[in-house]
Amino acid sequence: MPGSPRRDCKRLRSPAPSPGSRHRRAAPGRVLQGAAQLGNVAPDLRQAVASGAAALPSDRACTGRRGGHGAGLPGRRLHQILGSCFRGGGSRVPTMAGSSGEQAPDYRSILSVSDEAARVQALNEHLSTRSYIQGYSLSQADVDVFRQLSAPPADAHLFHVARWFRHIEAILSAPHSRGEPCGHQASKGRRAQPQWSPPSGSNSCKLRLYNSLTRSKDVFLPQNGRRVTWYCCGPTVYDASHMGHARSYISFDILRRVLRDYFKYDVFYCMNITDIDDKIIRRARQNHLFDQYREKQPQAAQLLEDVHAALKLFSAKLSETTDPAKKQMLERIQHTVELATEPLQRAMEAGLTAEGNDSHVEVLLEEAKDLLSDWLDSTLGREVTDNSIFSQLPKFWEGEFHKDMEALNVLPPDVLTRVSEYVPEIVNFVQKIMDNGYGYASNGSVYFDTVKFASSEGHSYGKLVPEAVGDQKALQEGEGDLSISADRLSEKRSSSDFALWKASKPGEPSWPCPWGRVSTERAGNWLEVGLGHGQSPSLAQRTSTHHPVGTGCYSPMALYTLGLPSWGSAFQSAAGGAGGGRPGWHIECSAMASTLLGASMDIHGGGFDLRFPHHDNELAQSEAYFENDCWVRYFLHTGHLTIAGCKMSKSLKNFITIKDALKKHSARQLRLAFLMHSWKDTLDYSSNTMESALQYEKLMNEFFLNVKDILRAPVDITGQFEKWEDEEATLNNFYNKKMAVHEALCDNIDTRTVLEEMRALVGQCNLYMAARKAARRRPNHALLESIAQYLTHMLKIFGAIEEESSLGFPVRAPGTSLNLESTVMPYLQVLSEFREGVRRIAREQQVPEILELSDALRDSILPELGVRLEDHEGLPTVVKLEDRETLLREREEKKRVEEEKKKKKEEAARRKHEQEAAKLAKMRIPPSEMFLSESDKYSKFDENGLPTHDTEGKELSKGQAKKLKKLFDAQEKLHKEYMQMVQNGSCK
Repeated sequence: MPGSPRRDCKRLRSPAPSPGSRHRRAAPGRVLQGAAQLGNVAPDLRQAVASGAAALPSDRACTGRRGGHGAGLPGRRLHQILGSCFRGGGSRVPTMAGSSGEQAPDYRSILSVSDEAARVQALNEHLSTRSYIQGYSLSQADVDVFRQLSAPPADAHLFHVARWFRHIEAILSAPHSRGEPCGHQASKGRRAQPQWSPPSGSNSCKLRLYNSLTRSKDVFLPQNGRRVTWYCCGPTVYDASHMGHARSYISFDILRRVLRDYFKYDVFYCMNITDIDDKIIRRARQNHLFDQYREKQPQAAQLLEDVHAALKLFSAKLSETTDPAKKQMLERIQHTVELATEPLQRAMEAGLTAEGNDSHVEVLLEEAKDLLSDWLDSTLGREVTDNSIFSQLPKFWEGEFHKDMEALNVLPPDVLTRVSEYVPEIVNFVQKIMDNGYGYASNGSVYFDTVKFASSEGHSYGKLVPEAVGDQKALQEGEGDLSISADRLSEKRSSSDFALWKASKPGEPSWPCPWGRVSTERAGNWLEVGLGHGQSPSLAQRTSTHHPVGTGCYSPMALYTLGLPSWGSAFQSAAGGAGGGRPGWHIECSAMASTLLGASMDIHGGGFDLRFPHHDNELAQSEAYFENDCWVRYFLHTGHLTIAGCKMSKSLKNFITIKDALKKHSARQLRLAFLMHSWKDTLDYSSNTMESALQYEKLMNEFFLNVKDILRAPVDITGQFEKWEDEEATLNNFYNKKMAVHEALCDNIDTRTVLEEMRALVGQCNLYMAARKAARRRPNHALLESIAQYLTHMLKIFGAIEEESSLGFPVRAPGTSLNLESTVMPYLQVLSEFREGVRRIAREQQVPEILELSDALRDSILPELGVRLEDHEGLPTVVKLEDRETLLREREEKKRVEEEKKKKKEEAARRKHEQEAAKLAKMRIPPSEMFLSESDKYSKFDENGLPTHDTEGKELSKGQAKKLKKLFDAQEKLHKEYMQMVQNGSCK
């Protein structure tokens, strides 16, 4: 409708801004001033503008948002009207986000300027009159001008152009809606953030472990998230633990700690104790029989006769031995025993009394113990009926093994299994293998059918060492010394088959099983002992669920279900050779591990020599039980241990017990020696290996002690944070060392490389501290402490620091958990400062006796207490707490070096004195007399004493005469010097 306020408003309205645009807001007073200029606007519109302006004290009204203000006129519409009016009038009011249509002519005139400098100046003047930042709407003219500029101007006076350029550049680089040009997107909303690009980063390395199943390093992927199930073959406990055991269990302890504490896996670690084995049975019988023999106190004649019989049996064994190392060991034993018989033989021939022979008898008994034990077992072993000996021996040595592991700081397993406690599970395991068609009973024993298993679809025999399949020597070693007789070997369908269950012979422990039968009398005895007085077996206990039993017989399986104890039970005392049996060696691990870990475990560990046949047989029988092919995902085998380059073997009596090793070196030093070698490679236990470990420990300990001394220096709280200079920035590359350590641990837990990286880091720190000390400047406390804490953390992960320690190796009081460092260091610091003051006064007053006492305190007294003082010229004395024995060794070594220096100095002085005396004696001789004493060379001399003829009377040649004349002249010169010395009185 003509002349209506609505029509007039529509004509004055500028193009609508984009939804969501933020307009620059004018103050209410200036809005009213602008409204007064709207002469061509209807009165009601002016009133509306005025009322709208009055309602603009808040941002809510200006932006047209709903609220308590702006009820008279919407804020956006008001801005549109005012923007149009301000552009049409003569007032110099800045425009409100002007439209592209209104601003384009200004830009076109700027574009027409040919000179670039003038064009930029004109653009700057134009931009100074308008808002081009907040709520600015991009136009095509903006884009055209922007494209004329390659970069914002560097001239500071062209501030508006530079700011406008960066603003347009940000708008054009912002993300926009699909199908819309960038300029339109920018005109619809507020200024957007530029697109953010994430850093490319680096590929994080993954943990890889050397897997014996593939003979390569495979990425470690547990089957159940962060949960890791691990089974480790434990020891056969029939003798003292040796360094071969330490090689395996320290190495696996390191791997376990790294997986748990560094890679943060939840490790469930199981280990077994083999307490039923051919070696245990034989050793228990031998010890038992020898003790009985010794208690009878055999006479000398009887002892000699028995030793000769044992030597005869031993000689036969020696002749059958083909292994060179073992043959050499047996020959050495034979020779030792033969030498021990000679004194007793001579004493008897001399007619000495029994009392006179006692010492010879004791010596022979001790030297011939192994021979006599073997001979006694071969003749009387079948008659052993005291089955308690078969439990006492492994129980004792298991206890010693645990003590050794604790002394080595090896973590105990989460679960420990003993074969004797898992016989029921083993029986069921064997039966299931038979039910699956992979096992067969033969003469009371049960064997695994390797041919049937290998030919079955989805199965493979010899996964670890396929080239060893058929190796009869290895297979027989796996079966055990008591299980390789001709009758036992004839029970197998194939020579590669192995025993799952062994029928017990007389003199062996036994448990009832479904594959043998026992007499009514024996069964009744078992039941009577097992059930107790006044109890009778139920019908179910008399009936076998596997095999029917004839009249007058109880089923062994029925007896088995009574739940009687294993070692020392009635089963053992009555079962030997009567239908009972005992587990084979390989089956124990399969049954115990599967009971705890199920059909598939993540890691199985053991020594390198267990790969075949033990672990290959474990895999075969377990996968036959579960009918799968993944009982173990990762098989880890630790490397061999050699003794000074020679193979270590208990059977060859070439071994060092853990207790003996700990007498020479600490558990930390042994662990460091292992850490300095790959866990899967051969480790040579030798003096050189241990010396390297000792030096590494000393390097790390000295570093920790030096850092502790620096950190003890008083510093105010702000002084803890110091400006970093080039030295600190260079040293801070220890983060690169941390990355190198991480990569090494990911690479099959390569502790050797890790220790070398740590050594290099300590070397850098030592150079830094030495440079700061030389410059009399304080090292950066925070940086050194951070590095020391990191190294401490890594050593804790490896188990090389066995106690709680915030920094370095802890110092403990003997036999207590008291932290000596925190307890006594304040007092030692006071003592050191007092001593330093006394020394200063003694030097000033020139009192050498006090200085000698101060040196004695440092060198003789405090080392006895495990305290070391280090004096440095111009610097405070360094106080260090160390192991007393280490300090005493250092003191003795220092004395030895000083003694050697003193001896060398005295020897040099003596030689010098002798040389001077010889020279003086030579100088005393007149040249005319020097050749006269050599009558064996010359016969005639001239008037000066020079030789002219040799002993044969021949005249000397010209060359000889010339040479002698040269010697004569030199002596003449020396003699003149001597005479001059005598004349001056300088020669006595």
